[in-house]
Amino acid sequence: MSQTKLDTTHQESLVFQTYAEVERAVMAEVEENILNGRFLQALLNGSFTAAQIREFALQYSFYSRNFPRVLGAAVAAVEPLDRWWVPLVDNLWDEAGRGNPKGYHSKMYRTFLEGAAPDVSISDEHVPDAPVGGAAKKAVESFLSFLKTASTLEAMAAVGLGSELFAGLVMGEIGQGLRHENYNRERRLNVGFWMAHADTHEPRHYQLCKDVLLDFSTPAELQTIYTAGRTIALSEARFYDELYDEMMAK
Repeated sequence: MSQTKLDTTHQESLVFQTYAEVERAVMAEVEENILNGRFLQALLNGSFTAAQIREFALQYSFYSRNFPRVLGAAVAAVEPLDRWWVPLVDNLWDEAGRGNPKGYHSKMYRTFLEGAAPDVSISDEHVPDAPVGGAAKKAVESFLSFLKTASTLEAMAAVGLGSELFAGLVMGEIGQGLRHENYNRERRLNVGFWMAHADTHEPRHYQLCKDVLLDFSTPAELQTIYTAGRTIALSEARFYDELYDEMMAK
């Protein structure tokens, strides 16, 4: 049963005066629901079996290769002005290895997937021959659904605060957890995909979004930014929590 606080429609009675306050409020949710959540704590403690790590690798593959769709939907949601779409396309360009096929994120992820699920056939397009569970599908569909009706400011906040603010931290923690000796006894997992995001990609992606969001400083605008960021952050928390349940069933 999911343990995460996932009331994404709940409106906190908070009044923000600065963007820094919004950041802290969203990060408090991330700390409670992701960093201290069941999935990440179990991963860091080395508690999962090889079969459960295999399941994680297969399910996250779906989420990862759908993230360019999320970024494309965000580009479609914002006004056709350089200040809005360029930061999002820069993020999308990273997914494409900034033009170098060797740096495609799908290929980077494959190096991890092959070690975690060596028995699974993987297509030339880096898609594993394995069923996709409900957690990964719901996470992608929820993000895309939000962006279909999002305002320009909501779309930027969803990607910035709802994902990139903490993506580097979370992916770094996942990479560190996957280095646990319990997961590397038979073969060493390649965590390059995770650490590249943690060390370089995500901090820059967030800064590009933040540079835009800082221009909106009224209490009403800050509330809009917070609500959008919190909604997507809690959706991601639900993904990890429901994925934990799917992994434990293996």
